[in-house]
Amino acid sequence: MKQTYNRTLTACYTGYVVQAIVNNFIPLLFLTFQSTYHISMRSITLLITVNFLIQLLVDCLSAGFIDRIGYRASIVIAHAAAAAGLVCLTFLPEILPSPFAGLLLSVAIYALGGGLLEVMLSPIVEALPTKNKEKTMSLLHSFYCWGHVAVVLISTIFFALFGLGSWKIMTILWALVPLYNLFVFRKAPLCPLIAEDEEGLPLGAVLKKPAFWILMVIMTCAGASEQAVSQWASTFAEQGLGVSKSIGDLAGPMFFAVCMGSSRLLYGFFGEKLNLKKAMILSGALCIFSYCAISLSPLPALSLLGCGICGFSVGIMWPGAFSIGASVLKGGGTALFALMALAGDLGCSGGPSFVGLISAHAGDNLKLGIQAAVIFPALLMAGLRIIQKI
Repeated sequence: MKQTYNRTLTACYTGYVVQAIVNNFIPLLFLTFQSTYHISMRSITLLITVNFLIQLLVDCLSAGFIDRIGYRASIVIAHAAAAAGLVCLTFLPEILPSPFAGLLLSVAIYALGGGLLEVMLSPIVEALPTKNKEKTMSLLHSFYCWGHVAVVLISTIFFALFGLGSWKIMTILWALVPLYNLFVFRKAPLCPLIAEDEEGLPLGAVLKKPAFWILMVIMTCAGASEQAVSQWASTFAEQGLGVSKSIGDLAGPMFFAVCMGSSRLLYGFFGEKLNLKKAMILSGALCIFSYCAISLSPLPALSLLGCGICGFSVGIMWPGAFSIGASVLKGGGTALFALMALAGDLGCSGGPSFVGLISAHAGDNLKLGIQAAVIFPALLMAGLRIIQKI
């Protein structure tokens, strides 16, 4: 790859750090918002829901407008929205009649940026003239995990040193990251996803291919397999280590994120020596094993260890599904990546919900909910088996 494209690749890596910031920094402030602005927990929950719904909406609509306005304009808008949303958090709750309205509007703005980033970063990297795209894609997605860890660690240290009352300063500092990357993307060279000598597939043709629907199942199950445990990692940390909720929030989700990032990093360095589809099938089997360790272990500490194994097992599922989709449906373009992102987000929402519903039906038995979630990696493995024959 030419030296000029290294700048683009680095900017894409930073783009996933930006997405980690907008998704994981604000939840650290929920209790602060609740006490400062006297907002109910139901309203706080609505902030999470709005963030998720807007990103889903962007997934649905992006296929229609990204190609029209161009990749450079879209990626610049994504970073501008992420930075603006974070900055708005520091003053909109004070100047609007309702503090909650200020928070909600700020979340809506940065959710637009987060949704665009999720749709665009993978195809931008896919279009670059890299030798091993699966390896590069896995390395790209690992930066979301490291960004997640950095957000939690740096923010926690900052708050410990300067107090939670200085959260606005930390918010502005995090907003500088998308602002910086915005200017990088204004000049960084971009490649067309579909080469001039290639004929792109229209959306109707993509939808008619059986491989597309199998990929949707794989992508949905990748998101569900990841989040079915990730969302409950804090609970296992509290139970397994006997620590407070604040420490549990750090130990559980961060342990999961480190293991998931390590998996993506390892595949990024050594992926060219492995068959991606076989590696993902093995990951599905390891994921099932981790679910069993979590749900069947009599010791809470082993359940926490199972969370880490799960993080490692799901690491290559999401980026791997993108790479398989790009190779199986060549010419799918932006629409393919947008629809795959939509399927993945639906899985991220449906996985934890499925676990919660099963757990509630079983008398709030979380382990039974996790045990039932083995259906997701099992379906993913079945889909990969079918894709191998296409």
